[in-house]
Amino acid sequence: MRRHAAGFVAHATARNRLPLDYTVASLRVADFLVDGLRKGTSDRTSVAGALFGIGAYVGEVLVRRAGAEWVDFDEAQRAYFGQPVGVRMPDGRVWNPLGKVVNRFELGREESLQTFYLTLHGRGGDRGRGKTCAAL
Repeated sequence: MRRHAAGFVAHATARNRLPLDYTVASLRVADFLVDGLRKGTSDRTSVAGALFGIGAYVGEVLVRRAGAEWVDFDEAQRAYFGQPVGVRMPDGRVWNPLGKVVNRFELGREESLQTFYLTLHGRGGDRGRGKTCAAL
């Protein structure tokens, strides 16, 4: 998933100077990107690749900033979350950043990716706190 996140960042920043630097503040940019996709279409399947890339990016922010690790979901988790992978927090809780991005696309602003991070249970302490929280 780390490779998917890096590929998304490379693609998204190739023509634009987007601050996708894996900080918590950059999740506002991820929200903005999903909102742009929503304005362009209501058909989730036509933007599935972009949503997957953004979800990989959100998950990688959790890995780098909150101490999470990528995990393959078991069969029951796949059925529940509707995704093949997610992240496990230091306290053992499992979260679904890919699904959270889909929710942002389908439901809109009330499903903020940045708020998802800020209210997330089980974080292992923010890494690089000065860089990530100062802009909030």
